[in-house]
Amino acid sequence: MNAPDSEERHSAHRTMLEALVCPLTHTSLRYDRERQELVSRKARLAFPIRDGIPIMLTDEARPLDDSEQD
Repeated sequence: MNAPDSEERHSAHRTMLEALVCPLTHTSLRYDRERQELVSRKARLAFPIRDGIPIMLTDEARPLDDSEQD
């Protein structure tokens, strides 16, 4: 069996991120690729992604400021 190529790994990574929901509101999250965060607009929190692993702990989340609310 061949090892997955970069495109396949990216697709699997994206699918995993899309399956996650906010631990507080149970709503979908927006992936911020530039900041490497998963953003919950409803909870006004951004959860970090470290070394490819989403950290879904509210204690580790960054509060969103008003300018980040679309």
